[in-house]
Amino acid sequence: MKKRLLVISMMLALVIALGGCATRGDIEDAQAREQAISAKADQAAQDAQAAKAAADEAMLKANEAMTRADEAEKRAEERERIAEEKERIAEEKARIADEKAEQADKMFQKSMKK
Repeated sequence: MKKRLLVISMMLALVIALGGCATRGDIEDAQAREQAISAKADQAAQDAQAAKAAADEAMLKANEAMTRADEAEKRAEERERIAEEKERIAEEKARIADEKAEQADKMFQKSMKK
């Protein structure tokens, strides 16, 4: 009985010992998986770098667009100010013309009374 137990124990120990060892194929498979993961990580890093470059370029274009929009707004405000000034001058000229016409009409009326 002790012999049987010893033989069974040795067989079990042998199975455990052999089952726990990695073969050359296992190591090569693990290395292949590691290389594939490393390649994916490198590709992800490149993609992230390209995305950052694209985002930086988009930000630069957005800033340029904002600058152009600000300049356009300033030009529009200046044009509006000039238009308002021209309108004020035109109204002043019209008022002066009305006054002159009124004076001329009064002088005409005065000359007709004599």
